[in-house]
Formats: sequence, C-alpha cells, structure tokens
Amino acid sequence: MILFFSFGRSIQTGTTPRAARGGMIRPDSVSGWYARLDRIESDRDVQMKQWLEAWKGSLSQGVPVAALLPEAWPTLPAALLADAGHVLDQLLARHDAQQDGRSPRGAHAIPIRLVDAIIGESVLCSPFKLKAAEKKMNMTLDALPPGFRDRLNDFDINVGNGKAIEEFEEDRLVMDEVKSGGRTMSGIPLPLADPACGAGVFAARVLKKHSDFWLSNSSLEKMAEDTETLLNGLQLLDIDPMAVKVCKNRLILEGVRLGLFGKGEGMLRISKAKKVLKNVIKCGDALQDSWPWENRPIVCYINPPWLRIKDRFRGHEDGSSLRKALGKNLRECLNKKGERRFSTMRGNVNLYRLFIERGLQILQKNGRLRAVAPDSLLREQSSAPLRRLMVEDNVWNSLWCIEEGNQIYPGIAQGVLVVDISCSGSTEEIISVGPVQRKDLQPMEGGVSKEVPRISINRNRWMDWTRGTWAIPRLPRDPFERNRVLGVIDELAQRPRLSDPRNDLASEGVAARVRVGEIDQTSWSHSIKAWKKSKKSIPFVRGAHFYSDSEGKVEIRHPAFDAGVDLEQAMWDGALPDNPRPRLACQAIVNSHQNRRLRWAVMPEGCVLGNSVNHLQLPEGVERRLMNDHGSLEKGLQWICEQLNDPRLDAWAKAWAANNNVNNYELETLPVSFNGQVVASA
Repeated sequence: MILFFSFGRSIQTGTTPRAARGGMIRPDSVSGWYARLDRIESDRDVQMKQWLEAWKGSLSQGVPVAALLPEAWPTLPAALLADAGHVLDQLLARHDAQQDGRSPRGAHAIPIRLVDAIIGESVLCSPFKLKAAEKKMNMTLDALPPGFRDRLNDFDINVGNGKAIEEFEEDRLVMDEVKSGGRTMSGIPLPLADPACGAGVFAARVLKKHSDFWLSNSSLEKMAEDTETLLNGLQLLDIDPMAVKVCKNRLILEGVRLGLFGKGEGMLRISKAKKVLKNVIKCGDALQDSWPWENRPIVCYINPPWLRIKDRFRGHEDGSSLRKALGKNLRECLNKKGERRFSTMRGNVNLYRLFIERGLQILQKNGRLRAVAPDSLLREQSSAPLRRLMVEDNVWNSLWCIEEGNQIYPGIAQGVLVVDISCSGSTEEIISVGPVQRKDLQPMEGGVSKEVPRISINRNRWMDWTRGTWAIPRLPRDPFERNRVLGVIDELAQRPRLSDPRNDLASEGVAARVRVGEIDQTSWSHSIKAWKKSKKSIPFVRGAHFYSDSEGKVEIRHPAFDAGVDLEQAMWDGALPDNPRPRLACQAIVNSHQNRRLRWAVMPEGCVLGNSVNHLQLPEGVERRLMNDHGSLEKGLQWICEQLNDPRLDAWAKAWAANNNVNNYELETLPVSFNGQVVASA
C-alpha cells in the first residue's frame, strides 16, 4: 500500500500565499513572513513545535504569542496575532507542499471565514424552547383605582405589570437525541467526521460554535458534560503523523482559549480532554483503508486536496513509480462487497473527486457531506462520473459557487465550490447559489447572505440542459443578464448538439469532429518564422490573428491578407499538411471578462493552424452540399460561420465553460440548428 500525505488543508496555486484570518488579503509584511521564517528555520517540524509552545505559553501567561517566539524569528505582523490556529494551518500547508515536492509559496490554508459559514449552516436548533405561558386574567396596576396598590401589598397580592415573563424549558425530543449521542446541547450533530483533518481547522471552529452557545447561556452546569459529548463524537483522520500530532495539540489549546477546558466552572479537565482526543484523532489513509470507527458519521466536513495523481511525488527520486503504484492501488481498492471502491476513478484523476466519493461512503444513511472543491467540478467532462454519483445515487441538495476564487483564497485564479450532499437517494431538485462574493459569507449565522442570487433546478429541466451529465451553468449575478442567459439555455437546449449524428452538420450518421490545430507552437517553434511574402510562403494562423469589431463580426487579420498586421510568428517554414482546403476555425477567449468567448472564422485554403486554435472537420457529404448550395466550399463555410457567431451560442458557451481552457468537448456540445438547410440532401 502506498501512503500519501493528505493535502486537504491546502490548495496549490503556484503563487505567493496571501491568505489571512477570514480569507482577507494579507499585507506584504504578512505574505512574506512565512518565507522569512523559512530562511531562519527551515525545519517545518520545528516551526510548528515552537509555534505550539509559544501559543501554549501565551494562554498560561496571558501575553501575546509574539512575545514568546524565539528571538531569531522574524517580527510577527499584527494581522497574525488574532488567530494562532490559522497560522498553524498555514505552516502545515507549507509542510505538506514541501513533503510532496511542490512549492510552499503556493500553499494556502482554507480561510476561517469560509469554514465558519459552512459549519454555521449545519448547526441544529437549541434544546431550550419558550415555555408556554399560562393564560391568566391579569389586571395591570394602571387599571386599578387609586389607593388599591397599598391595600394589595398588605395582602402580598402580586397584580403584575401586564408584561409576559419569558420562561424556557428543555425540549424533550432534543434532549433524548443528546442523551443518545446524536447531537450536543449546543446544536452540533454527531458523529462528526473529517477524513483529511490536517491541523483540525473544522473541529476547532466546531469548538468555537459550541463555546459561543454555552458562554451566552446563563447556566454552565451542563457545559463540561456537553463538551465531553462533543469530543467523543468527533472522527478525525489524516495520513500524516505530523498532522495528527499537531491536530491533537491544537484542539487542546483551542479549548483552553475558548474557556472549554480547564478548572473553572463548567470546564472539562484538560487531562480528560487529552484522553478523549487521543482516541478520536487517528492516523490512517481515508482512501485505501477501512473507516476506523464503527459508528458512521452523520456529518462529514472535508476540504480535499486539489491535486491530480500525476502531480504527486514531484520531489521524489522515484516519483514516477510512486505515482504508478498509487494509481494502481486506488484502482484496485475494493469495498466489503468485493466491488471497486471508486467509481469515479477514470482518466486523469484528481484526488478531490476520490475524497468526495469516499466521504459519501463512510456516512450513515441521510448523513450530510459538505465539501470544498474547485468549481470546475460543475462543468468539466472528467467530473461527469462524480456528478452522476452525486445526483443519481445521492441527494445533491445545494451548492455555493464562488467564481472569483481570489476573493476567498487571495492569489488563486480558480473558482471555489462548496457542495452539500445527503447520502443515498436521488436528486430531484438542486439549489444553485451564486456567484458568491466574500462579503456574502456569514460566519456568525452560517451560510451565505439571502441577497445572493439562487436558482432551483428541477431534474427534468436539468436533464434537458445537460443530457445526463448533470453540469451546472455559470450564471451572472445581475438579475436582467441572469434571466437572459437562462432564456438562451432553455431555448438552445432543445437543439441537437454538434457531436450528435442527427444535427444539421452531420451526414449519413457521421457527425462533425472538433480538431486541434496541427502545429504545436512549443515543439515546432523553430519552424514558425516572421512573415515573408513569396509564392512558397505558408500562412501560420494562431489565436492572435482573430479579430472582432464592435458589432461582433469576426475576421482573420494575417499579414498574408492584410499588410498592416504584425509579421512575427506568422509563417510556417515546413511542409504543408495534407488536405489544406478551407476550414471552419474557432479561437477561444480564455479571459472570462472579454466580451466574447468563441470566435468563428473561415480559414482560407493553404493555411496551417497553431494548436491554440480549433477547427471543424466536416463530413464529405456536408461539404458537397455546401458547394452545391453556395457555389464554393469557402462561401458555404462563411454562411455556417455567421450562424456559429450567433450571440446566443456565445452566451451558451460562457455559461457552460468548465475553466479558462476551452476543451474540445465544449465545442462538441454546442447546440446547432440551421433549419435543416445543410443536411437536407447531404
């Protein structure tokens, strides 16, 4: 069995870390503090050990952590004083990255603000309910004649002031659930699991919610008992022994800081807390091993690693063999029934998909999984098996889509997704919430602001949109634009897709194929030259040669056809590929803020295409029909090009864009219909 470190507590972006408490953008002094620390103390185990010691001392002595750090350490910025636990998360994230051979500069711990919003949404109701007041015919003193007040006081008769006195009583049903270990009085559902706990950020913030409930309560009589119930209900697992050790120490310090552990009123003794945590925080492989607890969790929080198997072990000498062995072991991993454990183990596997599937497997029936993942899960083709599992075998309740990931994880270009799934059943309707901005997260109340746009998508409509891939469209926040895009999706979803053998660009059951330009611009850079006009010159067309005017008309501007265009990297100095006839080419805009995402143009005969451009390979029957109807193939392609540059198709393409790269399958799923004019006699 190949062991691998869990990177669930970090996200690798390749940029300098800039996350601070609550996910705020850190000033330069903070973003560079970790790098300066590495230059002074390169041993990350020592870093975390000394930070924990300083944190422990600060709690016992009542002084800031900075006052107890080693003198050689860089000065601690004020922004890091507020949450010692988040600094520990960041140190462990950098430790993980280095262990795997990745750059620690791009390792980001999950922001506390996001964790609090996720946890807050799943907190259950209070066990105390308002006691039903007895109906009494009371008369206020103001309604009595003068002189009656003194006389009533002589008889100790309390008339009252006419205001209701609120009295609370315990809800018996809730208290029965507390006694059975199904929840705490503070509203935390149990058992609660985290299969990639790292430094224990989710468990630490659960303790914070628990503490907030009890410290706002007038009586602390049952707090210690309830705290012990909470600790016994945790199921925290990580494959890294260092992470397990750090997690245990961190939760003790968090409990002391929050007033849950100690010798005061309602506090659980520290020795008792250590004994319990020793049993509920374990070292193990969540993906390959059996779940080490008999009682299945009712709630699972997970921030899985956003890392492909092929990117693992980059810093190891035998990294290639380790990757192959890991992939082989995961593919051959079986469940108790002898079936393969991971149905989503296909293609270029990203570990976050396996952790989500594993999280659903360990839950009890109707248990809830809340996972943080890249928003590409919503639309990329390789995630379709996982989406089918989430929709067809479970209940995918809702999602939060944070398109601008750098608002949550500063420096990250990718969008962030939070999914809420109930184990078993099937999905009949899903609520898509977003785009969510940082200000929309509600760490105190939980969830996101009600002002964030949301849409409820029923299964039939969803099926029409996606043909069973269960992708979720990217929708704008503006209400008018949002309704326009939804209208376009509903309209175009009824059309056949480009890859369908029955659409208007198919012939005799053969559909058009999407191809990538034949010239790899990196491998053949030595054969791509500046343009020199001659009879033997071959135009080399790349994405930079596509232009669109203010009216949306697309054209190719190349020095072979336009003398005023830049000559660099415009000529192919090599053999002309076979069949260099006119083609339909598509340049994709990868910047989501551009006005267009797809630009279609006709590529003249005798040109070669760079691999930054896609083109359509049409069936011969369709090409013959175009030549008959329009006089030439190039004119026929120009007519199709005008249809493909329809703004509605562009809106569709933006809505279903998986990421900043335009993949072939995105073009293959474009809805096309020319009223049968092309296919009529093809």
